[in-house]
Amino acid sequence: MPILVYAESDQKIFKKSTQELISFARAMADQMNTEVVAAVTQDASSANLGQYGVHKVLHLNNASLATFNAELVAEALSQAARATEATVVVVSSSANSRYMAPLLAVSLDAGYVPNVVGLPTSYEPLTLPHNVFTNKASAHTALKSGTCVIGLSKNAFGVHPYDTNAEITQHNPELSASSLEVVGTDKASNKVMIADAEVVVSAGRGLKGPENWGMIEELAEVMGAATACSKPVSDLGWRPHSEHVGQTGKPVAANLYIAIGISGAIQHLAGINSSKVKVVINTDPEAPFFKAADYGIVGDAFEVVPDLIQKLKEFQAQNA
Repeated sequence: MPILVYAESDQKIFKKSTQELISFARAMADQMNTEVVAAVTQDASSANLGQYGVHKVLHLNNASLATFNAELVAEALSQAARATEATVVVVSSSANSRYMAPLLAVSLDAGYVPNVVGLPTSYEPLTLPHNVFTNKASAHTALKSGTCVIGLSKNAFGVHPYDTNAEITQHNPELSASSLEVVGTDKASNKVMIADAEVVVSAGRGLKGPENWGMIEELAEVMGAATACSKPVSDLGWRPHSEHVGQTGKPVAANLYIAIGISGAIQHLAGINSSKVKVVINTDPEAPFFKAADYGIVGDAFEVVPDLIQKLKEFQAQNA
């Protein structure tokens, strides 16, 4: 009984999170002496998935899947799981998968564990380590259901190349009419997308206005990072809502999260708590963010950030 992975893609390009999912699933499959099957809803470079450990790629052919619809994707994956007799389905922690996964679990009568941060600690029963209480605590959950859905946290496992020849097959799911209607999709214009970023540079009202965001974008460009913002900033219209991170925005689990001029409201901290290293730059030494940060700089962003950009450029030039 194989492990089924939902291989998300964007504009026919597989996301880095998909590579991580497959690496995770392959490590599980080796322990369970089984195979990894990747379910694909768009015509992306499927053959390349073999280099991360996929044995078989299952193309889900249905015109209704061209645009993401949580109900239809859940129904298609449910049919794929039954067709392949998969008892484990692995999905990412993207906004789309978090929306879709509970629907999939209900369809499969499966247990669902989100925010998984490592391989199972036991396989009989399947016991998974995961974060709870907005990443303030951890738990180990044992699943007694015959089928389970695993939501893997971003950057929890990493990408591990595993050279395999992937067999590509076709599957034609029969989908019912959806109660959801997708009326449009807004694409963020970031050079590096928040969901896939290893480094995120975020700023808040301490920047005083949208006209000062140039230095944030320059710092992000130097670091190869994505730009983000706090909720008040997006509410004020200084930055697009696609950049809003936090509990009510996009969750961030970057390797490095830099917060500039953000005080650290509890909702913001809850959404970025999974980031491995957190750095804060703020003039207020009593800002709540300092208690959550790994490193902090008490100083004026308009002085600190330009100096930081200059030092990074000098460092890159020396190591070119």
